[in-house]
Amino acid sequence: MKALAFASLVVVASIPAAPAVAQTAHHAAVTSAAVTLHQDMRKLWTDHVVWTRQYIVAAIGDQPDAQAAANRLMKNQEDIGAAVATFYGKPAGDKLTGLLKEHISIAVDLIKAAKAGDKASQQQADAKWHRNGEAIAAFLSGANPNWPRATLVEMMNTHLSTTTDEVVARLTKNWDADVRAFDTVYAHILTMSDALSDGIVKQFPGKF
Repeated sequence: MKALAFASLVVVASIPAAPAVAQTAHHAAVTSAAVTLHQDMRKLWTDHVVWTRQYIVAAIGDQPDAQAAANRLMKNQEDIGAAVATFYGKPAGDKLTGLLKEHISIAVDLIKAAKAGDKASQQQADAKWHRNGEAIAAFLSGANPNWPRATLVEMMNTHLSTTTDEVVARLTKNWDADVRAFDTVYAHILTMSDALSDGIVKQFPGKF
């Protein structure tokens, strides 16, 4: 009888309390949602730099797929805006899409000027590009207090400078530098993507 009672106590003790089970399940769901967000954002921003590179290669090489790459790149800006709209609403998503499309349009002008050897136009495009980057940073920091404006400006400037390195290396046919430049571009955009995802998770804890 004592043995039976002892066995019953062991079984009961081995069953987790209901609140603990619920808490564990909630934590798993939270972690899963945050991981999914990070993965989705990384995919979007990877597309951003991959299709930018595809356009750079095609445009500088006078390849017939340049316009198709440009069209796909513009679609990526719509995709990023739609992802942001999920948290901040359609008007905010549309605003970001517009700023990002401007970002791409300026890049196209910069590449054209650089390819033509037009230093003055290239410098003008570069200055406009950085102003646009500051506008993107200001817009994002205004939407989320976890995205400091100064940090985003620095990230955008790094994105622009590393992309410029990629263009220059391609133009000068320095293929090793071209490869290194893209590696730098890609590593940086993943860091930027993760920073944006982290900010969303902090701002909307109820969704994660």
